Formats: sequence, C-alpha cells, structure tokens
Amino acid sequence: MGGLRPDCLGLCHPGGRGHGRVPAALLRRPAAPHRPLMRTLLTLLLIGGLGGTVLYQATDGLRALTSEGARRVAVTDAARPVPDVTLQDQHGDRFSLAELEGRALVINFIYTRCPTVCLALGDALQQLQRALPAERLGGDVLLLSISFDPANDTPARLAAYAEWFRAGDGWRVTRPLSEEDLHDLLERFGVVVIPDGRGGFEHNAALHLVDPAGRLAEIRDLDDVDGVRRWLEDAS
Repeated sequence: MGGLRPDCLGLCHPGGRGHGRVPAALLRRPAAPHRPLMRTLLTLLLIGGLGGTVLYQATDGLRALTSEGARRVAVTDAARPVPDVTLQDQHGDRFSLAELEGRALVINFIYTRCPTVCLALGDALQQLQRALPAERLGGDVLLLSISFDPANDTPARLAAYAEWFRAGDGWRVTRPLSEEDLHDLLERFGVVVIPDGRGGFEHNAALHLVDPAGRLAEIRDLDDVDGVRRWLEDAS
C-alpha cells in the first residue's frame, strides 16, 4: 500500500484521486488583512477605548450608573449640611432642624396619600423603631418623616399616618411650613418629586442619614434597616 500524499492532510485514501483531496487554496497561508480594514478596526478600538474612559469619568469610576447612584455617591464623598428649615409635626408643634443638632437623624420623604412606596418607607422606620433601644429613640436618635405635600398633609393627616405606623415619641411626622423651605429641603437632599398626572407624585425613595453635626452623611436603601442601625451605633 502506498503512503498518503502530503497534500491530502490525512483526508485522502492512499493513492486516491479527487475525492477527499484538500484543495490547494486551503493549503496556502491566509492573506494579511486589507489595510483599510485594519484602519477601520483600529479606529473602532480607539473609539471604544475613549468611550470607556468617558463612561468611567461620567459615572465616578463606575460607582454611579444612575442619577440616584450619583446622588448617593456625592453624599458619601462629601457630607452636606442640612438646611435650617421650620417643620410642623403631627401634634402641631413647630421646631427647626437646627434644634436637632447633636442627634443622629433618619429621614424619609413622603406624602400621606401615597398608596405605594411611602408605605414601604413607613414600614422601614417602623422596623427601625422596633430594632433600636427605647432609651435612644427621642434621645440621641430621632426618626423623621417629612411630607413634600404640605398643602394636603395637615397635622391631622400627619397624625393619622403616624397612628397607622404606631409612631412613638422618637418618630415625628412633619411638613415644612413654606414653599421656600420645601424647595431647600428637596434640593439639599437631592429628592426628586414629579406630579404623576393623577393627583399623586413620583419620587425617589430612600433613608437619609444625618449625623449629629447636622450633615447629610449617607443615603441608604429603604430595606437596609440593619445597615442603618449599624450606622446609628457608630454615629452616636
């Protein structure tokens, strides 16, 4: 029996002809890519690299891929003083945020007619109320719900909201007393409130942590109750 011919690459029968024979074109080395194609590929790679750099810078090192993420990163990187506004609570009592310096605050923004996320925000503070030692609530820690719908959220409505969630003395449900104060609060905390066209509002939802120096120090997810509790332990 004769040996395999070198141009068959093991695909021909010994001495066979035609069938199974590898075409000579496949035995040649592939040609180098055409130069215009190479230039196109290099251009695309360059654009991709620049785009990645821009994305990295615009998202603060990929830490903030959304506006909400950017808001939280900005606060964590540089705590910001909260505005000294006047609030009215569910009992009709008035006080300023400046009076609360020296305490750690957990603040959420709500409106009492909200049927969805505001209920979850209330649940979060209710869980914190149960988790924290009673002697701390109303002492060095205060829970604060602030309505961004003060025209509708009268003290009576605030009281009904507080009663629904069984808010104790360490949890005050409040409203600002002027549009200017409301604007200052929303701007400083980075809270976005948009009318939904049905009489309600779309808004971002989170727990805002204010340190005893009166600075917004962190923003946490509303389901991060354990993380907030640990932060309060460190802040005291």
